[in-house]
Amino acid sequence: MQIDKKLQLTENALKVLERRYLIKDKDGKVMEMPIEMFARVAEHIADADRKYGADDVQVEQIAERFYSAMTDLEFMPNSPTLMNAGRPLGQLSACFVLPVGDSMEEIFDAIKQAALIHKSGGGTGFAFSRLRARSSVVASTSGVASGPVSFMKVFNAATEAVKQGGTRRGANMGILRVDHPDILEFISCKDDVREITNFNISVALTDEFMRAVEEKRDYDLIDPCTRKVFKKNGKPQRLSAVTVFENIVDHAWKTGEPGVIFIDRMNEANPTRKFQEIEATNPCGEQPLPPYDSCNLASVNLGKVVLDPLPVHYSTSKPEDGIDWNNLHELVKLGIHFLDNVIDQNKYPIREIEQQTHETRRIGLGIMGWADMLIQLRLPYNSEQALALGEKVMEFINTNGHFHSSELAKSRGKFPRWDQSSFADESVSMRNATVTTVAPTGTISIISGCSSGIEPYFAISFVRNVMDGTKLIDVNPFFEKIAKERGFYSTALMEKVASSNSIKEMEEIPEDVRRIFVTAADIDPETHVRMQAVFQKHCDTSISKTINFPNDAARDDVKTVYWLAYQLRCKGVTIYRDGSRNDQVLSTGATPESETGVNSEVKTITKIIYKPRVEERPDCLSGITEKIRTGYGNLYVTINAKDGRPFEVFAQIGKSGFSTMADTEAVCRMISLALRSGLDVDDIIEQLLGIGGSSPVYQNGGMVMSIPDAIAKVLKRHFGNGKQNQYRQTTYDVCPDCGGRVQYDSGCVVCPSCGFSKC
Repeated sequence: MQIDKKLQLTENALKVLERRYLIKDKDGKVMEMPIEMFARVAEHIADADRKYGADDVQVEQIAERFYSAMTDLEFMPNSPTLMNAGRPLGQLSACFVLPVGDSMEEIFDAIKQAALIHKSGGGTGFAFSRLRARSSVVASTSGVASGPVSFMKVFNAATEAVKQGGTRRGANMGILRVDHPDILEFISCKDDVREITNFNISVALTDEFMRAVEEKRDYDLIDPCTRKVFKKNGKPQRLSAVTVFENIVDHAWKTGEPGVIFIDRMNEANPTRKFQEIEATNPCGEQPLPPYDSCNLASVNLGKVVLDPLPVHYSTSKPEDGIDWNNLHELVKLGIHFLDNVIDQNKYPIREIEQQTHETRRIGLGIMGWADMLIQLRLPYNSEQALALGEKVMEFINTNGHFHSSELAKSRGKFPRWDQSSFADESVSMRNATVTTVAPTGTISIISGCSSGIEPYFAISFVRNVMDGTKLIDVNPFFEKIAKERGFYSTALMEKVASSNSIKEMEEIPEDVRRIFVTAADIDPETHVRMQAVFQKHCDTSISKTINFPNDAARDDVKTVYWLAYQLRCKGVTIYRDGSRNDQVLSTGATPESETGVNSEVKTITKIIYKPRVEERPDCLSGITEKIRTGYGNLYVTINAKDGRPFEVFAQIGKSGFSTMADTEAVCRMISLALRSGLDVDDIIEQLLGIGGSSPVYQNGGMVMSIPDAIAKVLKRHFGNGKQNQYRQTTYDVCPDCGGRVQYDSGCVVCPSCGFSKC
């Protein structure tokens, strides 16, 4: 294969590839160029064609097609495929669902299997709904059960201990049915942001529960062991559906969790429902899977299938005329072929997953670059035309995806359990039980230089921290091009744009430009849901999307979105209220035992206080002390660290008056308070660096302006520019790798600066 092609990769894409994807030697030195990575992936995946009779020439031809689509940034497989194809690890799947049985043996088998998956670079989803309720009797030991939440903490600790092949962190999804007796404990299990940090959580809502909410009545709790109504002291246990629903809404409003999935709807759409039940999803909520199944994903870049230039007759009243449908069709065909090959080329972490994956051959072809397509077609994301086009595009992809899977079935055979599937009832030959999924594309969209999934732009511009301590402004290329062409580009304006998540009030930008460059902050939550729904209408599995709320959104706004998603037949909802994870919400009071006989333990909010949590100081900390010369004498700065991050600062100035010592102590106390409250050390450094004084002094190649400036220089030297973030970040307000600001999109946490993804 010829690999002398010139790639059009952004600087950020190159950084992400070097950091996470390219082969390195044992010393961490990069041993592979991006072009070689794409060739490695293309050749390895194309080699599966030999199993179906292809010769060397034919394999080379399909490898060239895969290679061309990836290097043209029109098509991109999921991260594990890019990382591991053609390498010894060989694990190509993004995520898996594992069963969690009710015995101790089954529970710890699942933990072991999850550890092997995390080590291989995959994420895991679990339903804990089979576990018996807390305080239930365990017959074999005459003891009592500790319940699902306690075991989630064990799974969380195991994840913490495993580094995912050195490339990805462990990610989990924990799901509990709404009719499980421990549902209230589960809903609140992440109120403390330091607990269960390696899990996203979602409640599996049933149709019966939603009807009970509508009818404002109680619903039965179900014993996981007997599948009959759960009894306590011989009395059937029921909860108020409205109260539980309000509780879910309240916690999602506070922290973004739990999410919700509509479990009956997922099973209704499951083509293999006759012989296997879906009870959980992958960590981002978009891939419902039966136990031991895997999601093998790739995405088509919609921004690359817009005709350039647009046809003369193009108008926003008929935006489909601006799309290269032939190219999109070819990319869908290629994607189905590629993903079916992935199933054969994959090295599965455990035997049960290999067996299940081959029995149903589920694949998930999705999209990214939707916002880029809309911009090029001059359509605002929050317009009726955009919604109509979204449905048309996804219907085209799904229809053609099914067609090409059916064509593959003619030459390669149907998936082995086809005769037990709904496709057999319809006499439709299929190679794959599922074909389409809209998955998170945070990191692969950075590589492709496009917008993520079906999300709007999070911002038009952002400040990116680079490793040498400088900050660069990344501007949306379409916005930058228009700004330069129309003469309103300036560095000052780009800096202003980078300081905000919206440009709608910036009058120096022409109104027609502001109208189409809408961001997540400009779009009302209902429109987010409607966009998710139009794509869901023609998607086999589900849609990864975040419903963004402004910080001042009310709980009723969240409730409205949940109902709208249910009514529009979405399969799940993930919401995030801007800034909510920075708030410490305190509540008091509990509802008394309900008339139905269950102490609901639902917290009623009587007071809401927004207050940062100040960490308590341990008895023992270690750190560094550095001497730095100032105009007031030698300053001795001590920085003690906790979990690899700066925790407190002390400073002593020699041969100085009481006033100077008092000022120094005051500065250090305020720095320590800020650090213990979770403030980013770079923000502290930025405030102190360069503060002038009456006695500046030159030292070690730089000017020390004052005592605050000296302390800032020591902080920057040892902990600045993301160095303090070389530890596990529990709330993901900032990136744990580079210190940049993360964004919540596609149901996941993503850093646009370095490509970190929680999922």
